[in-house]
Amino acid sequence: MRAEYDFSKGKRGAVLPQKGKTRISIFIDNAVLDAFRARAEKMGSGYQTMMNEVLRQHLSDAKPPLTEAVLRHVLRQEITEYLLGATPPTDVEQTKPKKRRST
Repeated sequence: MRAEYDFSKGKRGAVLPQKGKTRISIFIDNAVLDAFRARAEKMGSGYQTMMNEVLRQHLSDAKPPLTEAVLRHVLRQEITEYLLGATPPTDVEQTKPKKRRST
């Protein structure tokens, strides 16, 4: 061993940084964390990996946010149809509410 080492060109942080990942610190409910840890243990994987997969899946399934431009486009289209007397198509069937039977 040397008597002294030169750390003047040393860098702080991980020796081998991972590409595509960032270390963060967040607060998560205890119940959520416990559930992920339990599921990860059953599957034999890491809970952080499982959380990352769930977040990635949510982002791929999520619809894009409603922007002002999209809202303006829809309103212009609907107002034009309304003013021309056309009946706009509906996504939901309009049925009468069913009466509940007494038990």
